[in-house]
Amino acid sequence: MPQTITALSRRSLLGGVGAIGGSMLLGSGGAAAQPATLVTVDTKTIQVNGKAAKVFSVTGRDGRAGVLAREGDKFAGTVLNKSTEPLQMHWHGQQKAPADQDRARPNGGAVPIDGSDLHDFELTPGTHWMHAHALSEQQLLAAPMVTLEKGADAEQNIVVMLHDFSFRTPQEILVGLGGSIAHGAVGGHATSAPQRSAGGQQTGGHTMGPGMMMGSSMMRKTHANDVTYDAYLANERTLDDPEVVKVEAGGKVRLRIINGGTATAFFISTPGLTSRCVAVDGTACQPLSEQSYPLAQGQRIDLIVDIPKAGGAFPLLAHVEAARFMTGLILATPKAVVRKQLSRANKDAPFADLGLELRLRAQSPLAPRRPDRTQMMMLGEEPGYRWTINGRVHGEHSPIKMRRGERIEMTFMNPTSMMHPMHLHGHHFQVVGIGRQRFSGAVRDTVIVPAHMPVTVAFDATHAGEWFLHCHHLYHMATGMMTEVHIA
Repeated sequence: MPQTITALSRRSLLGGVGAIGGSMLLGSGGAAAQPATLVTVDTKTIQVNGKAAKVFSVTGRDGRAGVLAREGDKFAGTVLNKSTEPLQMHWHGQQKAPADQDRARPNGGAVPIDGSDLHDFELTPGTHWMHAHALSEQQLLAAPMVTLEKGADAEQNIVVMLHDFSFRTPQEILVGLGGSIAHGAVGGHATSAPQRSAGGQQTGGHTMGPGMMMGSSMMRKTHANDVTYDAYLANERTLDDPEVVKVEAGGKVRLRIINGGTATAFFISTPGLTSRCVAVDGTACQPLSEQSYPLAQGQRIDLIVDIPKAGGAFPLLAHVEAARFMTGLILATPKAVVRKQLSRANKDAPFADLGLELRLRAQSPLAPRRPDRTQMMMLGEEPGYRWTINGRVHGEHSPIKMRRGERIEMTFMNPTSMMHPMHLHGHHFQVVGIGRQRFSGAVRDTVIVPAHMPVTVAFDATHAGEWFLHCHHLYHMATGMMTEVHIA
């Protein structure tokens, strides 16, 4: 059965994962076999900036976060809810999960407290993750769900989970933004008092500044980071007290980086090491080297780095979009001197854009084919922190109906003031257009849609069911930026 990891060396891989796929998988031991416990969701206390914080935990049988498997293995067994609230999990990137085995679906309900769900599906290879499809995602209800591709044990694999963290509850954050749960959207209820942040009057979550009209789609200034966070975490630790992962001098390392942030995009860099992007959203791409890589909420990126034979300590940094805050961890060879890292850069990171997307190319692109239909998706921003798709919030929406086997081209138009990472459940799509430029880009499941820049994706409607399509900014989704794709 699947094991769990945060960092995995080739030696521990060969010793610890070799048993996956044996008789403990659901159904493989005969009719009398009891379903294995795959994941337990509970609560725990961690230290952030020297203060105790109660968060969720998502653990496997060995007590570590998330799930590790190998290509061809199944997610077969039970998910237990030992937490303090109903559980609505989404298996993000798992294309082979049937619609009725993902609670994040229309009328999917939730696992009650002390309840469990039974699952049985083949895992999709690559760097994926699991998370609550509710406001509880903000409180770290998320974990890696990594399935190592054939041959991936040739290098050391290190999984890095990024989070944005607040000591406020997500309900307090939402009220501070000026929003409320949209009818039909998932999440809790916003009941706490509004918040204010230093540096300006906070209205609808945006810091007022010259030339800005809050709550209007006629915003004159693009901005980011409408939530003020207390910390940014990599594997639940800040850069002031980072995780130090041991690596071998002269070795090859595969960094599997997951942006589990709810409202924050990052730029990823590896100072002192040359990196090669080999996969995005769990799907192989042609290797591409950059100085830094934008990573929006919900996206994943796999980077290969070669550790110098001379050894040393090397940071992996995640720099917050349009800000100076950083998080990350340290890769260190034995006996290397690990120096303290600054948690703030000397200048702001840029806005997340599509420069990388224009250069990415899939290893296995979609087969050439004319689309059977095209669909325009207009993203919108309305007063009262109300975010829409085609002028409607979820619950007021009209589902997008498709037939199984159709090729769909979907163009996202974004006249709003913010970038939106748009995610489609149950499918991967290929990026085929940015503005007026057509190209054969990466295959992924979440795409950056910057303000005022159209993005076109194509996919084959291969999985029947009712699937959510939404912005992966948690508070945009919760206040309405979600619709449904129905495939018959």
